[in-house]
Amino acid sequence: MPLENRLKELRAAHSLNQQELGALVGASRQTISLIERGDYNPSITLALRIAKVFNKSVEEVFYLTGEDSQ
Repeated sequence: MPLENRLKELRAAHSLNQQELGALVGASRQTISLIERGDYNPSITLALRIAKVFNKSVEEVFYLTGEDSQ
């Protein structure tokens, strides 16, 4: 079951580019890009930092898809 995210959408709504978001959460632009594409799952700590930037819960930013997502 893949981990999906709303990162790109939230970044756009807050007028942040990948570099700026990375600086806010202590990650590289490349890491943010990989997370957005679904090629990398963030650590719990990084997921919490990202959610905090957008004033959202982790579940509002990241979610599971597929049969077992409930």
